[in-house]
Amino acid sequence: MTIRQGRRLAAIAATAALTAAAFVLPAKADTDPKAVIATYADIALAKYEDSLATAKQLDEAVAALVAKPSAETLEAARAAWKASRIPYQQTEVYRFGNAIVDDWEGRVNAWPLDEGLIDYVDAGYGTESDENTLYTANVIANKEIEINGAKVDVSKITPQVLSETLQEAGDIEANVATGYHAIEFLLWGQDLNGTGPGAGNRPHTDFDTANCTGGNCDRRAEYLSAASKLLVSDLEEMVGNWAADGAARKALAEGDVNAGLSTILTGMGSLSYGELAGERMKLGLLLHDPEEEHDCFSDNTHISHLYDAIGIRNAYTGSYKRIDGSVVEGPSLSALVKEADPVVDSELLGKLDTTVAAMEAVAKRAEGGEAYDQQIGEGNAEGNAAVQAAIDGLIDQTRSIERAVASLKLDAIAFEGSDSLDAPDKVFQ
Repeated sequence: MTIRQGRRLAAIAATAALTAAAFVLPAKADTDPKAVIATYADIALAKYEDSLATAKQLDEAVAALVAKPSAETLEAARAAWKASRIPYQQTEVYRFGNAIVDDWEGRVNAWPLDEGLIDYVDAGYGTESDENTLYTANVIANKEIEINGAKVDVSKITPQVLSETLQEAGDIEANVATGYHAIEFLLWGQDLNGTGPGAGNRPHTDFDTANCTGGNCDRRAEYLSAASKLLVSDLEEMVGNWAADGAARKALAEGDVNAGLSTILTGMGSLSYGELAGERMKLGLLLHDPEEEHDCFSDNTHISHLYDAIGIRNAYTGSYKRIDGSVVEGPSLSALVKEADPVVDSELLGKLDTTVAAMEAVAKRAEGGEAYDQQIGEGNAEGNAAVQAAIDGLIDQTRSIERAVASLKLDAIAFEGSDSLDAPDKVFQ
Protein backbone atom coordinates (compact mmCIF):
# COMPACT_ATOMS: atom_id res chain seq x y z
CA MET A 1 0.00 0.00 0.00
CA THR A 2 1.37 3.39 -0.96
CA ILE A 3 1.31 6.38 1.39
CA ARG A 4 -1.24 8.04 -0.92
CA GLN A 5 -3.52 4.94 -0.77
CA GLY A 6 -3.20 4.85 3.01
CA ARG A 7 -4.19 8.51 3.30
CA ARG A 8 -7.15 7.94 0.98
CA LEU A 9 -8.40 4.99 3.03
CA ALA A 10 -7.95 6.98 6.23
CA ALA A 11 -9.91 9.87 4.75
CA ILE A 12 -12.72 7.52 3.70
CA ALA A 13 -12.81 6.00 7.19
CA ALA A 14 -12.89 9.43 8.83
CA THR A 15 -15.71 10.56 6.55
CA ALA A 16 -17.70 7.41 7.33
CA ALA A 17 -17.18 7.95 11.04
CA LEU A 18 -18.35 11.56 10.82
CA THR A 19 -21.37 10.53 8.75
CA ALA A 20 -22.31 7.84 11.28
CA ALA A 21 -21.86 10.31 14.11
CA ALA A 22 -24.15 12.75 12.34
CA PHE A 23 -26.95 10.18 12.44
CA VAL A 24 -26.29 8.94 15.96
CA LEU A 25 -25.62 12.27 17.67
CA PRO A 26 -27.47 15.10 15.92
CA ALA A 27 -26.26 18.55 16.93
CA LYS A 28 -29.79 19.84 17.54
CA ALA A 29 -33.22 18.19 17.26
CA ASP A 30 -35.81 20.50 15.73
CA THR A 31 -38.83 21.24 17.92
CA ASP A 32 -41.98 19.61 16.57
CA PRO A 33 -44.76 22.23 16.28
CA LYS A 34 -47.35 19.53 16.93
CA ALA A 35 -45.60 18.71 20.19
CA VAL A 36 -45.72 22.41 21.13
CA ILE A 37 -49.47 22.42 20.54
CA ALA A 38 -49.83 19.21 22.57
CA THR A 39 -47.98 20.83 25.50
CA TYR A 40 -50.28 23.84 25.25
CA ALA A 41 -53.32 21.54 25.44
CA ASP A 42 -51.85 19.53 28.32
CA ILE A 43 -51.28 22.71 30.31
CA ALA A 44 -54.81 23.90 29.53
CA LEU A 45 -56.21 20.68 30.95
CA ALA A 46 -54.08 21.01 34.08
CA LYS A 47 -55.12 24.62 34.61
CA TYR A 48 -58.81 23.90 34.23
CA GLU A 49 -58.52 20.84 36.49
CA ASP A 50 -56.92 23.06 39.14
CA SER A 51 -59.63 25.67 38.62
CA LEU A 52 -62.26 22.98 39.07
CA ALA A 53 -60.60 21.60 42.21
CA THR A 54 -60.49 25.03 43.85
CA ALA A 55 -64.07 25.77 42.76
CA LYS A 56 -65.18 22.60 44.52
CA GLN A 57 -63.38 23.76 47.65
CA LEU A 58 -65.18 27.09 47.29
CA ASP A 59 -68.51 25.27 46.96
CA GLU A 60 -67.80 23.34 50.17
CA ALA A 61 -66.95 26.59 51.96
CA VAL A 62 -70.17 28.19 50.68
CA ALA A 63 -72.16 25.21 51.92
CA ALA A 64 -70.57 25.60 55.36
CA LEU A 65 -71.40 29.33 55.38
CA VAL A 66 -75.02 28.72 54.43
CA ALA A 67 -75.39 25.91 56.99
CA LYS A 68 -73.87 27.94 59.83
CA PRO A 69 -73.38 31.63 59.09
CA SER A 70 -70.62 33.18 61.18
CA ALA A 71 -67.71 35.53 60.79
CA GLU A 72 -65.46 32.47 60.56
CA THR A 73 -67.40 30.62 57.86
CA LEU A 74 -67.76 33.82 55.82
CA GLU A 75 -64.03 34.46 56.01
CA ALA A 76 -63.33 30.85 55.02
CA ALA A 77 -65.57 31.21 51.96
CA ARG A 78 -63.81 34.44 51.00
CA ALA A 79 -60.40 32.76 51.36
CA ALA A 80 -61.60 29.88 49.16
CA TRP A 81 -62.80 32.34 46.52
CA LYS A 82 -59.41 34.07 46.48
CA ALA A 83 -57.61 30.73 46.18
CA SER A 84 -59.82 29.78 43.24
CA ARG A 85 -58.72 32.86 41.31
CA ILE A 86 -55.05 31.82 41.16
CA PRO A 87 -55.39 28.87 38.74
CA TYR A 88 -58.36 30.33 36.88
CA GLN A 89 -56.67 33.60 35.95
CA GLN A 90 -53.83 31.61 34.42
CA THR A 91 -56.34 30.09 31.98
CA GLU A 92 -57.30 33.44 30.47
CA VAL A 93 -54.47 33.19 27.95
CA TYR A 94 -56.60 30.47 26.28
CA ARG A 95 -59.20 33.06 25.36
CA PHE A 96 -59.34 34.94 22.05
CA GLY A 97 -57.61 32.22 20.01
CA ASN A 98 -59.84 29.35 21.14
CA ALA A 99 -63.45 30.03 20.20
CA ILE A 100 -64.71 27.31 22.57
CA VAL A 101 -63.10 29.12 25.50
CA ASP A 102 -64.10 32.63 24.49
CA ASP A 103 -67.75 31.66 23.89
CA TRP A 104 -67.86 30.05 27.34
CA GLU A 105 -65.78 32.55 29.36
CA GLY A 106 -68.61 35.03 29.93
CA ARG A 107 -70.44 32.47 32.02
CA VAL A 108 -67.64 32.33 34.60
CA ASN A 109 -65.66 35.58 34.54
CA ALA A 110 -67.81 38.32 32.97
CA TRP A 111 -67.31 41.83 34.36
CA PRO A 112 -68.10 44.56 35.14
CA LEU A 113 -71.56 43.82 36.46
CA ASP A 114 -74.58 45.84 37.53
CA GLU A 115 -74.85 44.27 40.95
CA GLY A 116 -78.28 45.77 41.59
CA LEU A 117 -79.65 42.98 39.43
CA ILE A 118 -78.69 40.51 42.16
CA ASP A 119 -79.13 42.13 45.58
CA TYR A 120 -79.58 45.31 47.56
CA VAL A 121 -77.19 48.17 46.86
CA ASP A 122 -76.25 51.45 48.49
CA ALA A 123 -78.29 54.55 47.64
CA GLY A 124 -75.24 56.00 45.89
CA TYR A 125 -75.58 53.29 43.23
CA GLY A 126 -78.71 54.99 41.91
CA THR A 127 -82.13 53.60 41.09
CA GLU A 128 -82.18 53.37 37.31
CA SER A 129 -80.07 53.23 34.18
CA ASP A 130 -80.90 54.35 30.66
CA GLU A 131 -78.98 51.32 29.39
CA ASN A 132 -80.32 48.63 31.71
CA THR A 133 -83.93 48.23 32.85
CA LEU A 134 -82.76 45.56 35.31
CA TYR A 135 -80.24 47.89 36.96
CA THR A 136 -81.90 47.47 40.36
CA ALA A 137 -84.12 44.44 39.75
CA ASN A 138 -82.83 42.83 42.98
CA VAL A 139 -83.68 39.21 42.27
CA ILE A 140 -82.96 38.24 45.87
CA ALA A 141 -85.72 40.57 47.12
CA ASN A 142 -88.21 39.90 44.31
CA LYS A 143 -89.76 36.60 43.24
CA GLU A 144 -90.96 38.10 39.98
CA ILE A 145 -89.13 40.51 37.70
CA GLU A 146 -89.81 42.00 34.29
CA ILE A 147 -87.51 41.23 31.35
CA ASN A 148 -88.20 42.92 28.01
CA GLY A 149 -91.73 43.77 29.15
CA ALA A 150 -92.61 40.22 30.23
CA LYS A 151 -93.13 39.02 33.78
CA VAL A 152 -90.65 36.30 34.77
CA ASP A 153 -91.01 33.97 37.76
CA VAL A 154 -87.78 33.80 39.82
CA SER A 155 -89.37 32.43 42.99
CA LYS A 156 -86.91 29.53 42.91
CA ILE A 157 -83.27 30.49 42.49
CA THR A 158 -81.55 27.58 40.79
CA PRO A 159 -78.46 27.20 38.63
CA GLN A 160 -80.77 26.95 35.62
CA VAL A 161 -82.55 30.20 36.47
CA LEU A 162 -79.21 31.97 36.84
CA SER A 163 -77.77 30.68 33.58
CA GLU A 164 -80.85 30.55 31.36
CA THR A 165 -82.98 33.44 32.64
CA LEU A 166 -80.78 35.99 34.36
CA GLN A 167 -77.35 35.83 32.74
CA GLU A 168 -77.21 38.71 30.24
CA ALA A 169 -80.96 39.16 30.68
CA GLY A 170 -82.41 41.45 28.07
CA ASP A 171 -79.24 40.89 26.01
CA ILE A 172 -77.39 43.30 28.29
CA GLU A 173 -73.82 42.26 29.08
CA ALA A 174 -73.79 44.10 32.41
CA ASN A 175 -76.47 41.71 33.71
CA VAL A 176 -73.94 39.27 35.08
CA ALA A 177 -75.76 36.73 37.22
CA THR A 178 -73.23 33.90 37.24
CA GLY A 179 -69.56 33.18 37.76
CA TYR A 180 -66.75 34.39 39.98
CA HIS A 181 -67.84 38.03 40.19
CA ALA A 182 -71.46 37.32 41.11
CA ILE A 183 -70.14 35.09 43.89
CA GLU A 184 -67.61 37.75 44.87
CA PHE A 185 -70.37 40.35 45.23
CA LEU A 186 -72.43 38.03 47.40
CA LEU A 187 -69.47 37.26 49.68
CA TRP A 188 -68.16 40.83 50.06
CA GLY A 189 -70.97 43.17 49.04
CA GLN A 190 -70.21 46.53 47.46
CA ASP A 191 -66.90 48.24 48.13
CA LEU A 192 -68.11 51.68 49.20
CA ASN A 193 -64.67 53.03 50.04
CA GLY A 194 -63.88 54.59 46.66
CA THR A 195 -60.11 54.91 46.43
CA GLY A 196 -59.82 54.83 50.21
CA PRO A 197 -58.75 51.76 52.20
CA GLY A 198 -61.08 48.81 52.61
CA ALA A 199 -62.98 46.27 50.53
CA GLY A 200 -66.63 45.21 50.61
CA ASN A 201 -67.85 44.43 54.11
CA ARG A 202 -71.00 42.33 53.89
CA PRO A 203 -71.85 40.91 57.33
CA HIS A 204 -72.29 37.16 57.82
CA THR A 205 -75.76 37.90 59.16
CA ASP A 206 -76.85 38.61 55.57
CA PHE A 207 -77.03 34.80 55.32
CA ASP A 208 -78.41 34.11 58.81
CA THR A 209 -82.15 33.44 58.67
CA ALA A 210 -82.36 33.51 62.49
CA ASN A 211 -80.70 36.92 62.78
CA CYS A 212 -81.13 38.37 59.31
CA THR A 213 -79.66 41.63 58.08
CA GLY A 214 -80.26 42.96 54.60
CA GLY A 215 -83.53 41.05 54.29
CA ASN A 216 -84.26 37.87 52.34
CA CYS A 217 -81.40 35.92 53.91
CA ASP A 218 -82.86 32.61 52.76
CA ARG A 219 -82.92 33.71 49.12
CA ARG A 220 -79.43 35.25 49.38
CA ALA A 221 -78.11 31.91 50.61
CA GLU A 222 -80.06 30.15 47.86
CA TYR A 223 -78.54 32.42 45.21
CA LEU A 224 -74.99 31.99 46.52
CA SER A 225 -75.35 28.20 46.62
CA ALA A 226 -76.79 28.08 43.11
CA ALA A 227 -74.02 30.31 41.71
CA SER A 228 -71.33 28.23 43.39
CA LYS A 229 -72.69 24.95 42.06
CA LEU A 230 -73.06 26.43 38.58
CA LEU A 231 -69.42 27.53 38.60
CA VAL A 232 -68.38 23.95 39.36
CA SER A 233 -70.47 22.52 36.54
CA ASP A 234 -69.23 25.15 34.06
CA LEU A 235 -65.62 24.30 34.90
CA GLU A 236 -66.36 20.59 34.59
CA GLU A 237 -67.52 21.32 31.05
CA MET A 238 -64.26 23.09 30.19
CA VAL A 239 -62.14 20.32 31.71
CA GLY A 240 -63.96 17.97 29.37
CA ASN A 241 -63.19 20.20 26.41
CA TRP A 242 -59.44 19.78 27.04
CA ALA A 243 -59.46 16.08 27.90
CA ALA A 244 -58.05 13.50 25.45
CA ASP A 245 -61.13 13.53 23.21
CA GLY A 246 -62.29 17.02 24.11
CA ALA A 247 -63.49 19.43 21.47
CA ALA A 248 -60.96 22.18 22.24
CA ARG A 249 -57.99 19.79 22.17
CA LYS A 250 -59.19 18.06 18.99
CA ALA A 251 -59.71 21.38 17.21
CA LEU A 252 -56.01 22.12 17.70
CA ALA A 253 -54.63 18.61 17.23
CA GLU A 254 -56.56 17.97 14.03
CA GLY A 255 -56.25 21.47 12.59
CA ASP A 256 -53.53 23.19 10.60
CA VAL A 257 -50.28 23.40 12.58
CA ASN A 258 -49.63 27.05 11.74
CA ALA A 259 -53.18 27.90 12.75
CA GLY A 260 -52.56 26.16 16.07
CA LEU A 261 -49.41 28.19 16.72
CA SER A 262 -51.30 31.34 15.79
CA THR A 263 -53.95 30.39 18.34
CA ILE A 264 -51.34 30.34 21.11
CA LEU A 265 -49.91 33.69 20.07
CA THR A 266 -53.34 35.26 19.60
CA GLY A 267 -54.24 34.49 23.19
CA MET A 268 -50.92 35.84 24.43
CA GLY A 269 -51.07 39.07 22.43
CA SER A 270 -54.74 39.88 22.88
CA LEU A 271 -54.69 39.31 26.63
CA SER A 272 -51.45 41.29 26.96
CA TYR A 273 -52.59 44.29 24.98
CA GLY A 274 -56.28 45.04 24.57
CA GLU A 275 -57.72 43.10 27.46
CA LEU A 276 -55.24 43.42 30.33
CA ALA A 277 -53.12 46.48 29.51
CA GLY A 278 -56.13 48.30 28.05
CA GLU A 279 -59.57 47.43 29.36
CA ARG A 280 -58.57 46.14 32.78
CA MET A 281 -55.73 48.49 33.66
CA LYS A 282 -55.27 51.64 31.56
CA LEU A 283 -58.97 52.49 31.50
CA GLY A 284 -59.20 52.49 35.29
CA LEU A 285 -55.97 54.45 35.56
CA LEU A 286 -57.14 57.10 33.09
CA LEU A 287 -60.42 57.54 34.96
CA HIS A 288 -58.96 56.91 38.44
CA ASP A 289 -62.12 54.88 38.91
CA PRO A 290 -62.25 51.95 41.38
CA GLU A 291 -65.32 50.63 39.59
CA GLU A 292 -63.03 49.74 36.68
CA GLU A 293 -60.92 47.28 38.68
CA HIS A 294 -61.40 43.60 37.92
CA ASP A 295 -62.06 42.17 41.40
CA CYS A 296 -63.69 45.34 42.69
CA PHE A 297 -65.65 43.94 45.65
CA SER A 298 -62.84 41.97 47.27
CA ASP A 299 -59.81 44.17 46.48
CA ASN A 300 -58.18 41.09 44.96
CA THR A 301 -57.38 42.73 41.62
CA HIS A 302 -53.61 42.68 42.15
CA ILE A 303 -53.70 38.88 42.33
CA SER A 304 -55.89 38.49 39.25
CA HIS A 305 -53.64 40.74 37.15
CA LEU A 306 -50.46 39.04 38.37
CA TYR A 307 -51.67 35.56 37.47
CA ASP A 308 -52.92 36.72 34.08
CA ALA A 309 -49.34 37.83 33.37
CA ILE A 310 -47.93 34.56 34.69
CA GLY A 311 -50.40 32.68 32.48
CA ILE A 312 -49.14 34.53 29.40
CA ARG A 313 -45.57 33.65 30.28
CA ASN A 314 -46.20 29.96 30.89
CA ALA A 315 -48.07 29.67 27.58
CA TYR A 316 -44.82 30.73 25.92
CA THR A 317 -42.42 28.69 28.05
CA GLY A 318 -44.56 25.54 27.99
CA SER A 319 -44.44 25.12 31.76
CA TYR A 320 -47.13 25.37 34.46
CA LYS A 321 -46.80 24.83 38.21
CA ARG A 322 -49.93 23.15 39.51
CA ILE A 323 -51.59 23.87 42.85
CA ASP A 324 -50.11 20.64 44.25
CA GLY A 325 -46.60 21.83 43.36
CA SER A 326 -46.08 19.47 40.42
CA VAL A 327 -45.07 20.87 37.03
CA VAL A 328 -46.62 20.20 33.64
CA GLU A 329 -44.16 21.02 30.87
CA GLY A 330 -43.04 19.99 27.40
CA PRO A 331 -41.87 21.29 24.01
CA SER A 332 -42.53 25.00 24.02
CA LEU A 333 -43.29 27.89 21.74
CA SER A 334 -40.13 29.48 23.14
CA ALA A 335 -38.01 26.62 21.81
CA LEU A 336 -39.64 26.95 18.41
CA VAL A 337 -39.00 30.70 18.25
CA LYS A 338 -35.43 30.22 19.49
CA GLU A 339 -34.69 27.94 16.54
CA ALA A 340 -36.14 30.53 14.16
CA ASP A 341 -34.62 33.62 15.77
CA PRO A 342 -32.79 33.30 19.12
CA VAL A 343 -32.66 37.09 19.51
CA VAL A 344 -36.46 37.37 19.43
CA ASP A 345 -36.84 34.48 21.85
CA SER A 346 -34.40 36.00 24.34
CA GLU A 347 -36.04 39.39 23.98
CA LEU A 348 -39.54 38.03 24.60
CA LEU A 349 -38.50 35.89 27.56
CA GLY A 350 -36.88 38.93 29.14
CA LYS A 351 -39.93 41.10 28.58
CA LEU A 352 -42.31 38.49 29.98
CA ASP A 353 -40.18 38.38 33.12
CA THR A 354 -40.12 42.18 33.30
CA THR A 355 -43.91 42.33 33.15
CA VAL A 356 -44.35 39.70 35.84
CA ALA A 357 -41.89 41.61 38.05
CA ALA A 358 -43.89 44.82 37.54
CA MET A 359 -47.10 42.98 38.46
CA GLU A 360 -45.37 41.58 41.53
CA ALA A 361 -44.45 45.14 42.53
CA VAL A 362 -48.13 46.14 42.28
CA ALA A 363 -49.07 43.09 44.34
CA LYS A 364 -46.43 43.90 46.96
CA ARG A 365 -47.89 47.39 47.38
CA ALA A 366 -51.36 45.87 47.78
CA GLU A 367 -50.17 43.33 50.32
CA GLY A 368 -48.46 46.18 52.16
CA GLY A 369 -51.80 47.93 52.63
CA GLU A 370 -52.31 49.97 49.44
CA ALA A 371 -55.00 48.13 47.47
CA TYR A 372 -55.14 48.27 43.68
CA ASP A 373 -58.06 50.72 43.71
CA GLN A 374 -55.95 53.03 45.88
CA GLN A 375 -52.99 52.69 43.53
CA ILE A 376 -55.05 53.96 40.59
CA GLY A 377 -56.54 56.78 42.65
CA GLU A 378 -56.17 60.39 41.52
CA GLY A 379 -53.19 62.11 43.14
CA ASN A 380 -51.37 58.89 44.03
CA ALA A 381 -48.28 59.47 41.89
CA GLU A 382 -46.31 56.47 43.17
CA GLY A 383 -49.26 54.08 42.92
CA ASN A 384 -50.15 55.33 39.44
CA ALA A 385 -46.54 54.86 38.36
CA ALA A 386 -46.46 51.28 39.64
CA VAL A 387 -49.58 50.39 37.66
CA GLN A 388 -48.31 52.23 34.58
CA ALA A 389 -45.05 50.26 34.73
CA ALA A 390 -47.04 47.03 34.51
CA ILE A 391 -49.09 48.43 31.61
CA ASP A 392 -45.89 49.46 29.83
CA GLY A 393 -44.49 45.96 30.31
CA LEU A 394 -47.59 44.41 28.76
CA ILE A 395 -47.46 46.75 25.77
CA ASP A 396 -43.74 46.17 25.30
CA GLN A 397 -44.06 42.39 25.41
CA THR A 398 -46.86 42.56 22.84
CA ARG A 399 -44.44 44.12 20.36
CA SER A 400 -42.12 41.15 20.89
CA ILE A 401 -45.01 38.71 20.53
CA GLU A 402 -45.59 40.30 17.12
CA ARG A 403 -41.92 39.71 16.32
CA ALA A 404 -42.31 36.07 17.37
CA VAL A 405 -45.21 35.74 14.94
CA ALA A 406 -43.00 37.11 12.14
CA SER A 407 -40.06 34.89 13.09
CA LEU A 408 -42.23 31.80 12.65
CA LYS A 409 -43.43 33.14 9.29
CA LEU A 410 -47.05 33.02 10.39
CA ASP A 411 -49.72 35.31 9.00
CA ALA A 412 -49.92 38.59 10.89
CA ILE A 413 -52.32 38.52 13.83
CA ALA A 414 -54.68 41.38 14.71
CA PHE A 415 -54.58 41.41 18.51
CA GLU A 416 -57.45 42.81 20.55
CA GLY A 417 -57.24 46.58 20.92
CA SER A 418 -58.57 49.10 23.44
CA ASP A 419 -59.59 52.74 23.13
CA SER A 420 -57.78 53.42 26.38
CA LEU A 421 -54.52 52.60 24.59
CA ASP A 422 -55.30 53.40 20.96
CA ALA A 423 -57.60 56.42 21.28
CA PRO A 424 -57.60 57.61 24.91
CA ASP A 425 -59.50 60.81 24.04
CA LYS A 426 -62.57 58.66 23.31
CA VAL A 427 -62.58 57.47 26.92
CA PHE A 428 -63.55 60.95 28.09
CA GLN A 429 -66.22 61.60 25.47
